[in-house]
Amino acid sequence: MIESQIQKPIKKKSSQSIKRLLQKKWLVVILALILTGLGAALTGILFKTGIDTLENYRSNLLRYLPRWLVLPLLGGVGGLISGSLIQTFAPAAKGAGVSQIIAFLRHKPVPMGIKVGIVKLFAGIIAIGSGFPLGPEGPAVQMGGSVAWQMAQWLKAPIAFRRVIVAAGGGAGIAAIFSAPIGGFIYAIEELLNSARPIVLLLVVVTTFWADSCADILQAIGLDQKAGGFVNNLGFQLEKAYTPVIEFFPIDFLYLIVLGILLGFLAEMYCKYVLKMQVLGNKWFKNKTIQRMSLSGLLLGSMYSVIPESFHNIEGLQKIIVNESSSFSLAISIFLVLFFASGLAAASGAAGGLFYPMLTLGGAIGLASGIGLETLTGHVPTTYIFAGMGGFVAGCSRTPLTAMFLAFALTKNLLILKPLLITCIASFLTARIFNEHSIYERQITIEANESI
Repeated sequence: MIESQIQKPIKKKSSQSIKRLLQKKWLVVILALILTGLGAALTGILFKTGIDTLENYRSNLLRYLPRWLVLPLLGGVGGLISGSLIQTFAPAAKGAGVSQIIAFLRHKPVPMGIKVGIVKLFAGIIAIGSGFPLGPEGPAVQMGGSVAWQMAQWLKAPIAFRRVIVAAGGGAGIAAIFSAPIGGFIYAIEELLNSARPIVLLLVVVTTFWADSCADILQAIGLDQKAGGFVNNLGFQLEKAYTPVIEFFPIDFLYLIVLGILLGFLAEMYCKYVLKMQVLGNKWFKNKTIQRMSLSGLLLGSMYSVIPESFHNIEGLQKIIVNESSSFSLAISIFLVLFFASGLAAASGAAGGLFYPMLTLGGAIGLASGIGLETLTGHVPTTYIFAGMGGFVAGCSRTPLTAMFLAFALTKNLLILKPLLITCIASFLTARIFNEHSIYERQITIEANESI
């Protein structure tokens, strides 16, 4: 009670300092937002393009050389190079990056700046491109936040504004990676800032939408040939990763709540597994990031060398799930393999995010549950896959609105929002029964203990 009473005048004072900055140096603020959005978009697009380039190189090697040689070798060497970059130049670039930004926003001493962002960019490309089953969104949050912090430093902005623009930069990273400006905006408010002050909302929404627009334009000029958010002759287009047929019936309310409860339980099990692996890694390797990542890459490559090729790429797995081109047993197999592999990769300290694996894990459970429900009742729940994606993210991150809009961004179909919200809320509430803190909040505690 006392703490909340203290926080109110602090927040009011922060809002007033930002308003004064807008009145006196509005051009500085606009310039900071423009550069932050552009920087987040550029690093995000370069990150995705770099990963695609290395994954294509890996696929080409597999045409001429055996998997048992290529995958363990690339994993080990990729871990060695990525770990060397992190340990030598910027230890703060280790891990997903989300917990670092949250810790900074909670006034903890976290190294920030362009150096951290650049190391994160190259270390993440090498790690994920060499076979670590992680996603680009966590690094995008840290890179966007680092760029924003550097812009605020150069422009000599007040501390209150620096916090807001770092959060906006993190949200801009999400917006650029997922083509989800609303998701990035909600994420910055719900997860990073925990604030809904009008002036803060304005600054964050401008930055995330600007970053998404910059990402579309950068993709259109050739930085990412696979994207379609902007076409020279047609202008901005609605970019959809998937176009499924969505049907929603009253009976689905009950089924989606049950799915959400299942996802909340599994999401918490995943959090506990990842965190336990991280604690064990800290105990065994201490600060030896190079050895830790090299061994993890070798183990992951060895594991992938003995399982089907379709499991080697998270994006490929997600397409298999969404296109429903798998059986119940294959969906469960995808979940189990990615569950353990992504947990090991995250615990290694590799510069990669968990949102993309979480989405795929949730989609696999959604597909398996849908197949099971159809077998038992004859009802075909077309919303289960995407509801599963959002629900699993909500259970792990404790951010149901962000999870809903990230899953929505894959289809851009408004009809999917209601099923997503039902499942995300059910998963969120279920997961909170076991622990009220998100996986990222718990990682902050582990990282603080590691540095002691």
